[in-house]
Amino acid sequence: MAVHMAVDKERDYKPGEKVPASGIYRVTHDPNHAEAHDVTAVIGETFPPCNGCGHHPRFRVKHLAHHISTHEHFK
Repeated sequence: MAVHMAVDKERDYKPGEKVPASGIYRVTHDPNHAEAHDVTAVIGETFPPCNGCGHHPRFRVKHLAHHISTHEHFK
């Protein structure tokens, strides 16, 4: 089953933008604040600002996955 084939895996998303597809995203912060780490994001939600470095974080797709509520086997 193809998952979100139209998502650009080389694009960085900014706080305030809508999550284009559910999955694991690599987050990079201001390096003086925090090291890069992974988060789960759900399609349609908004990427949030960071409590420490505000609107600096960038989110990049690491691994796409259907949210369980949208998967055909669990509807």
